[in-house]
Amino acid sequence: MTPPTSSPPRTTLRTTLCTLGALTPPTLSCLLLAAHYLRSGDLGMVVVCLTLPVLFFLRRAWVRPVLQAAFAAGMAVWVLAMMDLIQFRQVVGLPWLRLALILGSVAVVTGASALLLETRALRERFSHKSDAAAVQAGAFLLTIVALALAQAKVSFPILLVDRFFPGFGALQILGMGLYAAWIAGKLTNPERASQVRARMWLFFSVIFFGQLALGLAGWERFLMTGDLHLPVPALILAGPIYRGEGFFMLILFLSTVLLVGPAWCSHLCYIGAWDHQAALRTKRPQALPPWAFPARLAIFALIMLTALGLRLLDVHWTWAVTLAAGFGLVGVGIMAAISRKMGVMAHCTVFCPVGLAAVVLGRLLPWRLRINQDCDACGRCARACRYGALEPGHLVNRKPGLSCTLCGDCIHRCRDNRLSYSFARLSPTTSRHLFILLITVLHAVFLATARI
Repeated sequence: MTPPTSSPPRTTLRTTLCTLGALTPPTLSCLLLAAHYLRSGDLGMVVVCLTLPVLFFLRRAWVRPVLQAAFAAGMAVWVLAMMDLIQFRQVVGLPWLRLALILGSVAVVTGASALLLETRALRERFSHKSDAAAVQAGAFLLTIVALALAQAKVSFPILLVDRFFPGFGALQILGMGLYAAWIAGKLTNPERASQVRARMWLFFSVIFFGQLALGLAGWERFLMTGDLHLPVPALILAGPIYRGEGFFMLILFLSTVLLVGPAWCSHLCYIGAWDHQAALRTKRPQALPPWAFPARLAIFALIMLTALGLRLLDVHWTWAVTLAAGFGLVGVGIMAAISRKMGVMAHCTVFCPVGLAAVVLGRLLPWRLRINQDCDACGRCARACRYGALEPGHLVNRKPGLSCTLCGDCIHRCRDNRLSYSFARLSPTTSRHLFILLITVLHAVFLATARI
Protein backbone atom coordinates (compact mmCIF):
# COMPACT_ATOMS: atom_id res chain seq x y z
CA MET A 1 0.00 0.00 0.00
CA THR A 2 1.47 3.29 -1.06
CA PRO A 3 1.71 5.81 1.81
CA PRO A 4 -0.05 9.13 1.27
CA THR A 5 2.17 11.84 -0.04
CA SER A 6 2.07 15.47 1.00
CA SER A 7 1.62 18.33 -1.42
CA PRO A 8 4.83 18.96 -3.31
CA PRO A 9 6.77 22.01 -2.11
CA ARG A 10 6.65 23.32 -5.68
CA THR A 11 2.88 23.94 -5.34
CA THR A 12 3.37 25.92 -2.13
CA LEU A 13 6.17 27.93 -3.72
CA ARG A 14 4.02 28.64 -6.76
CA THR A 15 1.14 29.83 -4.57
CA THR A 16 3.49 32.09 -2.59
CA LEU A 17 4.95 33.59 -5.76
CA CYS A 18 1.46 34.18 -7.18
CA THR A 19 0.42 35.92 -3.97
CA LEU A 20 3.55 38.09 -3.92
CA GLY A 21 3.05 38.94 -7.58
CA ALA A 22 -0.55 39.93 -6.98
CA LEU A 23 0.46 42.05 -3.96
CA THR A 24 3.15 43.96 -5.85
CA PRO A 25 0.87 46.43 -7.73
CA PRO A 26 -1.23 47.25 -4.62
CA THR A 27 1.92 47.83 -2.58
CA LEU A 28 3.42 49.96 -5.35
CA SER A 29 0.18 51.94 -5.55
CA CYS A 30 0.38 52.69 -1.83
CA LEU A 31 3.97 53.88 -2.17
CA LEU A 32 3.12 56.11 -5.13
CA LEU A 33 0.21 57.65 -3.24
CA ALA A 34 2.50 58.24 -0.27
CA ALA A 35 4.97 60.01 -2.59
CA HIS A 36 2.14 62.15 -3.98
CA TYR A 37 1.06 63.30 -0.52
CA LEU A 38 4.68 63.81 0.54
CA ARG A 39 5.12 66.17 -2.39
CA SER A 40 2.03 68.13 -1.31
CA GLY A 41 3.20 68.24 2.32
CA ASP A 42 0.37 66.13 3.79
CA LEU A 43 2.41 64.00 6.18
CA GLY A 44 -0.65 62.49 7.81
CA MET A 45 -1.79 60.95 4.52
CA VAL A 46 1.77 59.80 3.86
CA VAL A 47 1.66 57.68 7.00
CA VAL A 48 -1.83 56.42 6.15
CA CYS A 49 -0.73 55.30 2.68
CA LEU A 50 2.32 53.55 4.13
CA THR A 51 0.08 51.85 6.69
CA LEU A 52 -2.40 50.42 4.17
CA PRO A 53 -0.14 47.52 3.09
CA VAL A 54 -0.16 46.33 6.71
CA LEU A 55 -3.84 45.46 6.23
CA PHE A 56 -2.76 42.71 3.83
CA PHE A 57 -1.58 40.73 6.84
CA LEU A 58 -4.91 40.84 8.72
CA ARG A 59 -6.37 38.08 6.51
CA ARG A 60 -9.96 39.11 7.33
CA ALA A 61 -12.73 39.07 4.74
CA TRP A 62 -13.76 42.67 5.51
CA VAL A 63 -10.28 43.98 4.62
CA ARG A 64 -10.63 43.18 0.91
CA PRO A 65 -13.57 45.53 0.15
CA VAL A 66 -11.94 48.19 2.32
CA LEU A 67 -8.72 48.03 0.31
CA GLN A 68 -10.66 48.00 -2.95
CA ALA A 69 -12.44 51.18 -1.90
CA ALA A 70 -9.09 52.71 -0.92
CA PHE A 71 -7.57 51.96 -4.32
CA ALA A 72 -10.66 53.27 -6.10
CA ALA A 73 -10.30 56.50 -4.12
CA GLY A 74 -6.58 56.55 -4.93
CA MET A 75 -7.36 56.25 -8.63
CA ALA A 76 -9.69 59.24 -8.31
CA VAL A 77 -6.89 61.19 -6.58
CA TRP A 78 -4.56 60.58 -9.52
CA VAL A 79 -7.20 61.47 -12.10
CA LEU A 80 -8.00 64.75 -10.33
CA ALA A 81 -4.30 65.57 -9.96
CA MET A 82 -3.76 64.83 -13.65
CA MET A 83 -6.64 67.08 -14.71
CA ASP A 84 -5.43 69.94 -12.51
CA LEU A 85 -1.88 69.73 -13.83
CA ILE A 86 -3.02 69.46 -17.47
CA GLN A 87 -5.20 72.52 -17.04
CA PHE A 88 -2.33 74.44 -15.43
CA ARG A 89 0.12 73.52 -18.20
CA GLN A 90 -2.38 74.46 -20.89
CA VAL A 91 -2.88 77.87 -19.28
CA VAL A 92 0.86 78.62 -19.12
CA GLY A 93 1.55 77.09 -22.53
CA LEU A 94 3.64 74.10 -21.44
CA PRO A 95 3.50 70.61 -22.99
CA TRP A 96 1.16 68.28 -21.11
CA LEU A 97 0.79 65.03 -23.11
CA ARG A 98 3.74 63.23 -21.49
CA LEU A 99 2.51 64.22 -18.03
CA ALA A 100 -0.97 62.94 -18.88
CA LEU A 101 0.42 59.59 -20.01
CA ILE A 102 2.50 59.17 -16.85
CA LEU A 103 -0.24 60.11 -14.38
CA GLY A 104 -2.83 58.23 -16.42
CA SER A 105 -0.69 55.09 -16.19
CA VAL A 106 -0.32 55.51 -12.44
CA ALA A 107 -4.09 55.93 -12.13
CA VAL A 108 -4.65 52.74 -14.13
CA VAL A 109 -2.20 50.78 -11.96
CA THR A 110 -3.93 52.04 -8.82
CA GLY A 111 -7.36 51.13 -10.18
CA ALA A 112 -6.07 47.74 -11.31
CA SER A 113 -4.91 47.08 -7.76
CA ALA A 114 -8.57 46.98 -6.71
CA LEU A 115 -9.29 44.42 -9.42
CA LEU A 116 -6.27 42.31 -8.45
CA LEU A 117 -7.85 41.77 -5.05
CA GLU A 118 -10.47 39.72 -6.88
CA THR A 119 -7.89 37.26 -8.17
CA ARG A 120 -7.87 33.76 -6.74
CA ALA A 121 -4.57 34.18 -4.91
CA LEU A 122 -5.74 37.21 -2.94
CA ARG A 123 -9.32 36.04 -2.47
CA GLU A 124 -7.92 32.97 -0.71
CA ARG A 125 -5.68 35.21 1.39
CA PHE A 126 -8.75 37.02 2.72
CA SER A 127 -10.80 33.86 3.06
CA HIS A 128 -11.44 34.17 6.80
CA LYS A 129 -15.14 34.73 6.18
CA SER A 130 -17.82 35.51 8.72
CA ASP A 131 -21.33 36.88 8.82
CA ALA A 132 -19.86 40.11 10.13
CA ALA A 133 -17.58 40.82 7.15
CA ALA A 134 -19.99 43.11 5.30
CA VAL A 135 -20.94 44.91 8.52
CA GLN A 136 -17.29 45.44 9.44
CA ALA A 137 -16.34 46.73 6.00
CA GLY A 138 -19.32 49.09 6.01
CA ALA A 139 -18.50 50.34 9.51
CA PHE A 140 -14.90 51.06 8.50
CA LEU A 141 -15.80 52.90 5.30
CA LEU A 142 -18.71 54.92 6.71
CA THR A 143 -16.65 55.97 9.74
CA ILE A 144 -13.83 57.11 7.47
CA VAL A 145 -16.20 59.09 5.25
CA ALA A 146 -18.08 60.69 8.16
CA LEU A 147 -14.93 61.82 9.98
CA ALA A 148 -13.28 63.03 6.78
CA LEU A 149 -16.34 65.17 6.03
CA ALA A 150 -16.37 66.50 9.58
CA GLN A 151 -12.68 67.36 9.34
CA ALA A 152 -13.20 69.14 6.01
CA LYS A 153 -16.38 71.03 6.84
CA VAL A 154 -15.84 72.18 10.43
CA SER A 155 -14.03 75.49 10.68
CA PHE A 156 -11.83 74.44 13.63
CA PRO A 157 -9.78 71.27 14.25
CA ILE A 158 -12.48 68.88 15.41
CA LEU A 159 -10.11 65.91 15.75
CA LEU A 160 -7.79 65.83 18.75
CA VAL A 161 -4.82 64.59 16.75
CA ASP A 162 -5.11 67.65 14.50
CA ARG A 163 -5.02 69.86 17.58
CA PHE A 164 -1.85 68.34 19.01
CA PHE A 165 -0.21 67.30 15.72
CA PRO A 166 -1.58 69.51 12.92
CA GLY A 167 -1.91 67.66 9.63
CA PHE A 168 -2.02 64.17 11.14
CA GLY A 169 -5.78 63.93 11.64
CA ALA A 170 -5.92 61.34 8.87
CA LEU A 171 -4.19 58.92 11.23
CA GLN A 172 -6.95 59.32 13.81
CA ILE A 173 -9.55 58.79 11.09
CA LEU A 174 -7.84 55.57 10.00
CA GLY A 175 -7.60 54.42 13.60
CA MET A 176 -11.29 55.09 14.23
CA GLY A 177 -12.19 53.19 11.07
CA LEU A 178 -10.24 50.15 12.30
CA TYR A 179 -11.83 50.51 15.73
CA ALA A 180 -15.32 50.64 14.18
CA ALA A 181 -14.63 47.46 12.18
CA TRP A 182 -13.40 45.71 15.32
CA ILE A 183 -16.43 46.76 17.42
CA ALA A 184 -18.86 45.79 14.66
CA GLY A 185 -17.36 42.32 14.58
CA LYS A 186 -17.79 41.97 18.33
CA LEU A 187 -21.40 43.16 18.29
CA THR A 188 -22.42 40.62 15.65
CA ASN A 189 -21.71 37.85 18.16
CA PRO A 190 -25.06 37.55 20.01
CA GLU A 191 -23.50 35.84 23.01
CA ARG A 192 -21.14 38.76 23.67
CA ALA A 193 -23.15 41.67 22.29
CA SER A 194 -24.59 42.87 25.62
CA GLN A 195 -21.18 42.84 27.30
CA VAL A 196 -19.52 44.61 24.35
CA ARG A 197 -22.28 47.24 24.27
CA ALA A 198 -21.86 48.01 27.96
CA ARG A 199 -18.09 48.31 27.64
CA MET A 200 -18.03 50.47 24.52
CA TRP A 201 -20.74 52.72 25.99
CA LEU A 202 -18.83 53.14 29.26
CA PHE A 203 -15.60 53.68 27.32
CA PHE A 204 -17.20 56.53 25.38
CA SER A 205 -18.49 58.14 28.59
CA VAL A 206 -15.09 57.87 30.29
CA ILE A 207 -13.37 59.48 27.28
CA PHE A 208 -16.03 62.22 27.16
CA PHE A 209 -15.75 63.19 30.82
CA GLY A 210 -11.98 62.61 30.82
CA GLN A 211 -11.59 65.21 28.10
CA LEU A 212 -13.84 67.58 30.05
CA ALA A 213 -11.73 67.12 33.19
CA LEU A 214 -8.51 67.76 31.27
CA GLY A 215 -10.06 70.84 29.66
CA LEU A 216 -11.12 72.23 33.04
CA ALA A 217 -7.64 71.49 34.39
CA GLY A 218 -6.20 73.92 31.84
CA TRP A 219 -5.71 71.79 28.72
CA GLU A 220 -8.06 73.85 26.55
CA ARG A 221 -7.27 71.75 23.48
CA PHE A 222 -9.44 69.01 24.97
CA LEU A 223 -12.49 71.30 24.81
CA MET A 224 -14.52 71.64 21.64
CA THR A 225 -14.67 75.44 21.43
CA GLY A 226 -13.73 76.72 24.88
CA ASP A 227 -17.36 77.63 25.64
CA LEU A 228 -18.34 75.42 28.57
CA HIS A 229 -21.76 73.81 28.91
CA LEU A 230 -23.05 71.62 31.69
CA PRO A 231 -23.04 67.95 30.62
CA VAL A 232 -26.67 67.43 31.65
CA PRO A 233 -28.72 65.65 28.94
CA ALA A 234 -31.85 67.66 29.79
CA LEU A 235 -30.08 70.76 28.46
CA ILE A 236 -30.11 69.27 24.95
CA LEU A 237 -33.80 70.20 24.90
CA ALA A 238 -34.06 72.89 27.57
CA GLY A 239 -30.92 74.82 26.61
CA PRO A 240 -32.12 76.01 23.17
CA ILE A 241 -35.51 76.94 24.66
CA TYR A 242 -33.83 79.13 27.28
CA ARG A 243 -31.11 80.62 25.07
CA GLY A 244 -32.93 80.74 21.75
CA GLU A 245 -29.71 79.45 20.17
CA GLY A 246 -27.16 76.67 20.52
CA PHE A 247 -28.95 74.01 18.49
CA PHE A 248 -25.88 71.89 17.72
CA MET A 249 -26.51 69.18 20.32
CA LEU A 250 -30.23 69.17 19.57
CA ILE A 251 -29.57 68.64 15.86
CA LEU A 252 -27.03 65.93 16.69
CA PHE A 253 -29.53 64.20 18.97
CA LEU A 254 -32.34 64.35 16.39
CA SER A 255 -29.98 63.04 13.71
CA THR A 256 -29.23 59.94 15.75
CA VAL A 257 -32.93 59.40 16.39
CA LEU A 258 -33.55 59.54 12.64
CA LEU A 259 -30.90 56.85 12.11
CA VAL A 260 -31.32 54.45 15.04
CA GLY A 261 -34.51 55.49 16.82
CA PRO A 262 -34.26 55.53 20.63
CA ALA A 263 -30.85 53.81 20.67
CA TRP A 264 -29.28 57.13 21.71
CA CYS A 265 -30.34 56.15 25.26
CA SER A 266 -28.65 52.74 25.21
CA HIS A 267 -25.48 53.40 23.21
CA LEU A 268 -24.59 57.09 22.87
CA CYS A 269 -25.68 59.11 25.91
CA TYR A 270 -22.70 60.15 28.03
CA ILE A 271 -24.77 59.99 31.25
CA GLY A 272 -26.80 56.85 30.54
CA ALA A 273 -23.72 54.63 30.72
CA TRP A 274 -23.39 55.41 34.43
CA ASP A 275 -27.07 54.75 35.11
CA HIS A 276 -26.60 51.39 33.40
CA GLN A 277 -23.62 50.55 35.60
CA ALA A 278 -25.62 51.49 38.68
CA ALA A 279 -28.54 49.27 37.64
CA LEU A 280 -26.24 46.32 37.02
CA ARG A 281 -25.38 46.27 40.74
CA THR A 282 -28.67 44.41 41.29
CA LYS A 283 -28.87 41.17 39.34
CA ARG A 284 -32.66 40.99 38.94
CA PRO A 285 -34.41 44.23 37.89
CA GLN A 286 -37.63 45.18 39.63
CA ALA A 287 -40.76 46.39 37.87
CA LEU A 288 -41.33 50.12 37.58
CA PRO A 289 -44.23 51.44 39.69
CA PRO A 290 -47.53 52.33 37.94
CA TRP A 291 -46.92 56.03 38.46
CA ALA A 292 -43.56 55.99 36.65
CA PHE A 293 -44.87 57.07 33.25
CA PRO A 294 -47.14 59.90 34.57
CA ALA A 295 -44.17 61.12 36.60
CA ARG A 296 -42.02 61.00 33.48
CA LEU A 297 -44.50 63.16 31.58
CA ALA A 298 -44.74 65.61 34.49
CA ILE A 299 -40.95 65.98 34.75
CA PHE A 300 -40.66 66.53 30.99
CA ALA A 301 -43.34 69.24 31.05
CA LEU A 302 -41.81 70.88 34.14
CA ILE A 303 -38.35 71.12 32.59
CA MET A 304 -39.59 72.54 29.29
CA LEU A 305 -41.91 75.06 30.99
CA THR A 306 -39.16 76.10 33.40
CA ALA A 307 -36.76 76.78 30.54
CA LEU A 308 -39.42 78.79 28.70
CA GLY A 309 -40.33 80.71 31.87
CA LEU A 310 -36.70 81.61 32.57
CA ARG A 311 -36.40 83.00 29.07
CA LEU A 312 -39.64 84.97 29.13
CA LEU A 313 -38.84 86.45 32.55
CA ASP A 314 -35.29 87.26 31.38
CA VAL A 315 -33.80 85.52 34.42
CA HIS A 316 -30.03 85.91 34.74
CA TRP A 317 -28.04 82.99 33.36
CA THR A 318 -26.52 82.21 36.76
CA TRP A 319 -29.95 81.10 38.02
CA ALA A 320 -30.42 78.93 34.95
CA VAL A 321 -27.02 77.29 35.44
CA THR A 322 -27.75 76.73 39.14
CA LEU A 323 -31.08 75.06 38.39
CA ALA A 324 -29.52 72.92 35.66
CA ALA A 325 -26.68 71.84 37.94
CA GLY A 326 -29.16 71.01 40.68
CA PHE A 327 -31.23 68.94 38.27
CA GLY A 328 -28.11 67.06 37.21
CA LEU A 329 -27.10 66.36 40.81
CA VAL A 330 -30.58 65.02 41.60
CA GLY A 331 -30.16 62.71 38.61
CA VAL A 332 -26.87 61.42 40.01
CA GLY A 333 -28.60 60.79 43.33
CA ILE A 334 -31.34 58.81 41.58
CA MET A 335 -28.71 56.63 39.91
CA ALA A 336 -26.89 55.99 43.18
CA ALA A 337 -29.97 55.36 45.30
CA ILE A 338 -32.85 54.11 43.13
CA SER A 339 -31.25 52.59 40.02
CA ARG A 340 -28.67 50.79 42.13
CA LYS A 341 -31.34 49.38 44.46
CA MET A 342 -34.03 48.47 41.92
CA GLY A 343 -31.78 47.20 39.15
CA VAL A 344 -33.66 49.31 36.62
CA MET A 345 -32.37 52.51 35.02
CA ALA A 346 -34.62 54.91 36.92
CA HIS A 347 -32.76 58.02 35.78
CA CYS A 348 -33.11 57.17 32.09
CA THR A 349 -36.64 55.71 32.20
CA VAL A 350 -38.32 58.23 34.53
CA PHE A 351 -36.20 61.30 35.25
CA CYS A 352 -34.48 62.26 31.98
CA PRO A 353 -36.61 64.32 29.54
CA VAL A 354 -34.29 63.47 26.63
CA GLY A 355 -35.01 59.80 27.23
CA LEU A 356 -38.73 60.41 26.81
CA ALA A 357 -38.14 62.44 23.65
CA ALA A 358 -35.96 59.65 22.21
CA VAL A 359 -38.46 56.82 22.75
CA VAL A 360 -41.44 58.87 21.54
CA LEU A 361 -39.71 60.20 18.43
CA GLY A 362 -38.23 56.77 17.83
CA ARG A 363 -41.74 55.43 17.31
CA LEU A 364 -41.93 57.47 14.11
CA LEU A 365 -39.30 55.18 12.59
CA PRO A 366 -39.74 51.52 11.65
CA TRP A 367 -37.08 50.31 14.10
CA ARG A 368 -38.68 47.86 16.53
CA LEU A 369 -37.92 45.04 18.90
CA ARG A 370 -40.17 42.26 17.63
CA ILE A 371 -41.66 39.65 19.96
CA ASN A 372 -42.84 36.63 17.95
CA GLN A 373 -46.36 35.35 18.38
CA ASP A 374 -45.11 32.00 19.67
CA CYS A 375 -43.46 33.65 22.70
CA ASP A 376 -44.38 31.73 25.88
CA ALA A 377 -43.69 34.73 28.18
CA CYS A 378 -41.12 32.79 30.21
CA GLY A 379 -39.56 36.04 31.41
CA ARG A 380 -35.92 35.25 30.68
CA CYS A 381 -35.66 38.37 28.52
CA ALA A 382 -37.22 40.53 31.24
CA ARG A 383 -34.39 39.63 33.59
CA ALA A 384 -31.95 41.23 31.14
CA CYS A 385 -33.97 44.40 30.49
CA ARG A 386 -32.88 47.40 32.55
CA TYR A 387 -35.45 49.74 30.98
CA GLY A 388 -38.64 48.11 32.27
CA ALA A 389 -39.80 47.43 28.71
CA LEU A 390 -40.46 43.68 29.01
CA GLU A 391 -42.77 43.35 31.97
CA PRO A 392 -45.37 40.52 31.98
CA GLY A 393 -48.06 42.66 30.33
CA HIS A 394 -45.72 43.59 27.51
CA LEU A 395 -44.86 39.96 26.84
CA VAL A 396 -48.51 38.90 26.84
CA ASN A 397 -49.33 41.64 24.32
CA ARG A 398 -46.23 40.77 22.24
CA LYS A 399 -45.22 44.43 22.30
CA PRO A 400 -42.31 45.98 24.26
CA GLY A 401 -43.04 48.98 26.44
CA LEU A 402 -42.47 52.56 25.37
CA SER A 403 -39.26 52.65 27.39
CA CYS A 404 -37.53 50.16 25.03
CA THR A 405 -34.30 51.67 23.67
CA LEU A 406 -33.25 48.80 21.36
CA CYS A 407 -30.30 47.91 23.59
CA GLY A 408 -30.64 44.28 22.41
CA ASP A 409 -29.61 42.73 25.74
CA CYS A 410 -32.77 40.64 25.76
CA ILE A 411 -32.35 39.04 22.33
CA HIS A 412 -29.71 36.43 23.13
CA ARG A 413 -31.44 35.59 26.44
CA CYS A 414 -34.34 34.01 24.56
CA ARG A 415 -33.62 30.31 24.12
CA ASP A 416 -35.89 29.96 21.11
CA ASN A 417 -34.95 33.11 19.14
CA ARG A 418 -38.37 34.68 19.62
CA LEU A 419 -36.95 38.19 19.94
CA SER A 420 -35.31 40.09 17.11
CA TYR A 421 -34.65 43.51 15.63
CA SER A 422 -37.14 44.59 13.01
CA PHE A 423 -36.80 47.31 10.38
CA ALA A 424 -39.51 47.73 7.74
CA ARG A 425 -39.62 44.55 5.62
CA LEU A 426 -36.05 43.44 6.18
CA SER A 427 -35.32 40.03 7.63
CA PRO A 428 -34.36 39.84 11.33
CA THR A 429 -30.73 39.08 10.46
CA THR A 430 -30.47 41.94 7.96
CA SER A 431 -32.21 44.31 10.37
CA ARG A 432 -29.79 43.40 13.14
CA HIS A 433 -26.75 43.84 10.90
CA LEU A 434 -28.02 47.21 9.64
CA PHE A 435 -28.61 48.36 13.21
CA ILE A 436 -25.11 47.25 14.27
CA LEU A 437 -23.60 49.04 11.28
CA LEU A 438 -25.34 52.34 12.05
CA ILE A 439 -24.82 52.30 15.81
CA THR A 440 -21.15 51.36 15.44
CA VAL A 441 -20.48 54.22 13.04
CA LEU A 442 -22.27 56.69 15.33
CA HIS A 443 -20.34 55.42 18.34
CA ALA A 444 -16.99 55.75 16.54
CA VAL A 445 -17.81 59.25 15.25
CA PHE A 446 -19.01 60.37 18.68
CA LEU A 447 -15.92 58.93 20.31
CA ALA A 448 -13.70 60.89 17.93
CA THR A 449 -15.56 64.21 18.06
CA ALA A 450 -17.89 64.54 21.07
CA ARG A 451 -16.51 67.05 23.53
CA ILE A 452 -17.87 69.90 25.63
